[in-house]
Amino acid sequence: MRPRLKRSEFAVAVDRDGRVAAERGAPVHVGHEWTAEHLLLAALARCSLAALSYHARRRGLWVQASAKAHGVVGRRKDGEWGFTQIDCAVDVRFDPTPEDSGDLLARAEHGCFVGRSLDPRPQYAWSVNGEPATARAAPS
Repeated sequence: MRPRLKRSEFAVAVDRDGRVAAERGAPVHVGHEWTAEHLLLAALARCSLAALSYHARRRGLWVQASAKAHGVVGRRKDGEWGFTQIDCAVDVRFDPTPEDSGDLLARAEHGCFVGRSLDPRPQYAWSVNGEPATARAAPS
């Protein structure tokens, strides 16, 4: 018997006044200073935090985190315009502090489907409880 593949669908609408609404959600005004590029970077930051939170909770850890994303748009090697560099910096506070957070950070990077959908892939910079940290090799 083959395992059933999980599938999720998402939809948004942008009205004539620039308000954005998720399915069954109330419209939210997003100012004109928010470009599509900003929204994509916000999606990356939010998805990275959600993936981190999920994996931390599974290990019984309390987590509080914030993220900043930065991207550069220009002509790519294929001649098309798009992101040429994407960085995501995540500041994490764990309680209790895990012995080795590298595997947890790798799972968060791997679990962020927004980041895994981008080309180029984001480069992450992690800070755990005030100290620089590095994700280990991708989880199996």
